[in-house]
Amino acid sequence: MATASKSKSPAAGRTPGGIRVALIGCNHRTAPVELRERVAFTAEQALDAAGELRRRGILDEAVVLSTCNRSELYGVPAAAGSAVTDEMEEFLTSFHRISRTELDGRLYRWEGTDAVRHLYRVAAGLDSMLLGEAEILGQLRTAYGQALDHGSTGPVLNRAFQGALEVGKRVRAETEVGARPMSVSLAGIKLAERVFGNLRGRAALIVGAGAVAEQVVEHLRNRDIGSLRVVNRSHDRAADLAQRMGGEAVAWDSLETVLAAPDIIVTSVGNAGLVLSRDMLERALAARSGRPVFVVDLGVPRNVAAESSGLYNLYLYDIDDLGEIVEQNKRAREAEIPRAEALITEHVAKFEAWRTALETGSIVEDLRGRFRKHREVLLRERLGEMKDLSPEERQRLASITEELIERVLDEPAERLRNAREMRGRLGAIEALRHLFGIDRDSDKGGKGRGGE
Repeated sequence: MATASKSKSPAAGRTPGGIRVALIGCNHRTAPVELRERVAFTAEQALDAAGELRRRGILDEAVVLSTCNRSELYGVPAAAGSAVTDEMEEFLTSFHRISRTELDGRLYRWEGTDAVRHLYRVAAGLDSMLLGEAEILGQLRTAYGQALDHGSTGPVLNRAFQGALEVGKRVRAETEVGARPMSVSLAGIKLAERVFGNLRGRAALIVGAGAVAEQVVEHLRNRDIGSLRVVNRSHDRAADLAQRMGGEAVAWDSLETVLAAPDIIVTSVGNAGLVLSRDMLERALAARSGRPVFVVDLGVPRNVAAESSGLYNLYLYDIDDLGEIVEQNKRAREAEIPRAEALITEHVAKFEAWRTALETGSIVEDLRGRFRKHREVLLRERLGEMKDLSPEERQRLASITEELIERVLDEPAERLRNAREMRGRLGAIEALRHLFGIDRDSDKGGKGRGGE
């Protein structure tokens, strides 16, 4: 992973007053899987989207987080006071070619402290379908690391995401939220146990060879599965997983020829879309002489045709069908939520203290720049009338007026640094911006929406 040295400096390219985090997104609570799969991002698309948000001048910094249960855009607005979440939503819908009406009521929007708190709850596993799930922290780390390497983050998102990773680790280490970790892969296997009872001796087929597929294989092996086959577009990856887990790799173009053998089929082919059609599964069932097949589709977009659920003796579940297991998991851990929330609150306060310090330095620098600009104009006008002054005397006047600026700024800067209450400090900063018209002047000379 790249170091933070790639990031822009705190003031680089940012309109004064724009030091805030904004996000829009949808998740398993707000949108069903058939909608979530339409706004999901591949890793490459996530980087392209983050770059485009910056090129269009919507955001100064951007990270896109996309998992099976959520698609979220995080950013730092390029302009103070802009309706940035509206612009982010417009971008999301145009990027995925989906109408805004279809997402009406499905998206959530957060700005400022609320956005940071949401990010930290995601990292802690409190916003997951499965409370305290293990995968999300790694997914968040990957999304942030790729954005950092791509140069789309900056000081604000770097601080926010590094804080999120720290929160996630602390919640899992210091609370029971992460005890007996639950994941979608384990939940799928538990569903299979409800259908077949003991899985010992059963035959399984895993379609996919990524991280989720590997977890599925591990859970099956721990249950003494009989035979195990792995199919993946990259045969090398399938062979590697099968070899490590004592299974057999099958070529991708031979998928249909082995569909009749397994009792359990688990698909997790990321961003591949449809892999198993109804016709393929119907032929497999016919070849099994009516013996039931359990299919769990963990892909987003889904890998199995939804209409397959009508087939006799086919038990098809997708990622949204894990509700009962979700509730059982939540009840077992919800007593730990207050402790996790307290850790989140602690880290949100740390981020806000850092952001406020950054804002304080920003407003003082903005005021210093404004005063120096007026000073230069005034000196130019007045010194032009004072023809008899020597160069030394002119330099002395310049030094005195520069000292005056520093004396004028010294007290408000000290008051801002020592303000006891953060909300009052931020209010004072915004009042100074308003009184001196700093935001208005910056907007006049700021970036247009067409790019940098």
